[in-house]
Amino acid sequence: MADLRLYLTTTEKGADSVLALMTDVFEDEGYAIATMEIDEKRDIWEASVYLDFAEEHEIQARFAEIVDGWKPGTEILREEIPDIDWIAKSLEGLSPVAAGRFLVHGSHDRDKVRSGQIAIEIDAGEAFGTGHHGTTAGCLEMIESVVRSRTVTNALDLGTGSGVLAIGLRKIKTVPVLATDIDPIATRVARENVRRNGIANGIAAVTATGFQSPAFSEHGPFDLIIANILARPLMRMAPDLARHLVPGGSVILSGILAEQRWKVLSAYNAQKLRHVRTLWRNGWVTIHLDSRA
Repeated sequence: MADLRLYLTTTEKGADSVLALMTDVFEDEGYAIATMEIDEKRDIWEASVYLDFAEEHEIQARFAEIVDGWKPGTEILREEIPDIDWIAKSLEGLSPVAAGRFLVHGSHDRDKVRSGQIAIEIDAGEAFGTGHHGTTAGCLEMIESVVRSRTVTNALDLGTGSGVLAIGLRKIKTVPVLATDIDPIATRVARENVRRNGIANGIAAVTATGFQSPAFSEHGPFDLIIANILARPLMRMAPDLARHLVPGGSVILSGILAEQRWKVLSAYNAQKLRHVRTLWRNGWVTIHLDSRA
């Protein structure tokens, strides 16, 4: 758990800009970054990076560099994070999230599931993906749309986190799903969530660093690839991702800020993937592309 939060106060537009800059600097090093609305009426937001005490000097200097490049003279604030059971605290405040027919809920909200809804039970924990982030909800909604309109027989959930997207896909369509993550903790959590959701087989949760892992050739190629990561890694992996997609296959991409959309589209257009649809949620986008001519 992080010990400190470094942050600045700005507007929603400013927070989005700073988040994009922090993503460029911190995304590959595992630091948690976030924006948060403080006062809707006055348009007050915070943009934060979370770190340990031992890293304070180095990260504060790098954060100051980002801020000075964005808006010189902006004050960087510091907050020590109290030792709280954040998992329990998070569960108290997480209400169920609807995304199309899906309802993502914690174990404390099982009674909220209604007839006709596809329930996915995910408790807040050590891996990303409770359905509350716009990217997760956008992906679930897009999965439902793609499965209705395309043939899907073999799928990949790249950067699975909690496994929520793989679970949602498997519940709506009985196809094999390879769920990979670079973090072994995430793949362990994903396996636990697969069992929690009553899925006995059909989802293989594997720790894999990059497309050089044999898991991709063993389970692929795929006619649906879902990748909810971040824009820059998505652009870098476009050639490898396209190579593991069957002709006529579909790709769902998210973790992309609205202003990054055209750069991501450009990277995938270069791999002969065409844009089908974009969903917009809370400043984030989810993109559906396919390889049809």
